[in-house]
Amino acid sequence: MKLDFLGATEEVTGSKFMLTSKNGVKILLDCGMYQGKGLETDGMNRDLGFAPEEVDFVLLSHAHIDHSGLIPYIYKLGFRGKVFCTPATRDLCAIMLADSGRIQEADVKQFNKKPERIGKEPIEPIYNEKDAVECMSQFVGLPLGLKFNITPDISIEFFETGHMLGSAAIFITFKEGRKTRTLCYTGDVGRYNKSILPDPVAFPPADYVITESTYGDRKHSSLHDADQELMLVVKDACTKRCGKLLIPSFAIGRTQEIVYTLHRLKEAGNLPAIDCYVDSPLACSATNIYRMHSENFNSEIREFMENSKDPFGFDNLTYVRSIDESKRLNTTSKPCIVISASGMMEAGRIKHHLANNIDDPKTTILCVGYCAPTTLGAKIMRGDKVVSIFGEEYTVKAHLERIDAYSGHGDYTELIQYLSCQKGNKKLKKIFIVHGEGDVRKTYAGHLKAAGLKKAYVPSFRESFELV
Repeated sequence: MKLDFLGATEEVTGSKFMLTSKNGVKILLDCGMYQGKGLETDGMNRDLGFAPEEVDFVLLSHAHIDHSGLIPYIYKLGFRGKVFCTPATRDLCAIMLADSGRIQEADVKQFNKKPERIGKEPIEPIYNEKDAVECMSQFVGLPLGLKFNITPDISIEFFETGHMLGSAAIFITFKEGRKTRTLCYTGDVGRYNKSILPDPVAFPPADYVITESTYGDRKHSSLHDADQELMLVVKDACTKRCGKLLIPSFAIGRTQEIVYTLHRLKEAGNLPAIDCYVDSPLACSATNIYRMHSENFNSEIREFMENSKDPFGFDNLTYVRSIDESKRLNTTSKPCIVISASGMMEAGRIKHHLANNIDDPKTTILCVGYCAPTTLGAKIMRGDKVVSIFGEEYTVKAHLERIDAYSGHGDYTELIQYLSCQKGNKKLKKIFIVHGEGDVRKTYAGHLKAAGLKKAYVPSFRESFELV
């Protein structure tokens, strides 16, 4: 079996790893989109490094666009194999990929209108909403813990990773001749003791492991303190400053966690009597999918739900779908909380809220997740005094806050805790470290080796390995 690293090596987006068996079966582990680099990502996303029509299977770890976002593109180019994932991942992809297609159509339409583009051949989107809808016919949902043969010689099994609803590590067993080998691709690994999702689940001893390192060089603050931090930020922003609290948030995962936390604060009498809005059609749809898949929840939230409480709904909370409702939020002067996508502040309705409020000292912007270095979110949070939004410059006068405890990715101590299931595994040949910016992967490799996992290796973009 040959392994090719086709993405997410020197950065945290664009996950694509190809396995090719000796008899020619091609298995793509994730098919993610590069994000956060503006027009540069267009060329990166079109240059796949493989022929889509030759791919037999896609094994999908979870629904985030940097892991799933190019599936409609390879379908458009001829891929007709099966996409295996968990049922929750399939349901989330149905809304997320369609949304991605709509965004690309809108972005390209706007780009083609630029004065410098007049008279030139129009740019076509990588794919559109129709492609995204049609590719869903290839998806097959498999439950966690079920060993399933995709060919007579290759089986797969999914293990919970606690990163987002439906996220799973993919454990692959393949026979070639008299040899049997195993590989585990962890996808993204979540934190322990989260409020909604269960802890990451250990996987069996493997010959090879491919794992992420997004926060492989740092530690998060305690999840135990996160509720208290959020309560203090809300009170400071809306009661003391009498302004808006803008929370840029990924529509799926982070939004539901913040809403559930606010609900629990309200139940405990610790939330001021202010209006809260989730302003994202995608987040509205995703929340309904969360309600459909409570089998993926942990015991804490299930106990909360036993009292007939909707964890994602409470008095003073409004889900906003229409554009007109969203625009009205920009005209109100009342203190309120606005949770809106996207988390990196690169797209979606949050950009409009930022454009209308970022120069107001009464406004607070609370970052609750990772922002890639080149994104608008990273520029705002690192303290840039002037930022460009929709091509116009805005002075940043808003108050800035950050809570990293809500991250969907474990820090390096939690990632090591997750991989501790491989300690003492004498057949382990390599731990390939992917999904990390700059020197993060090397730093994390050092942490792994210090923890006794000596086989850590940092692959290069499009490097190939024979899994013997």
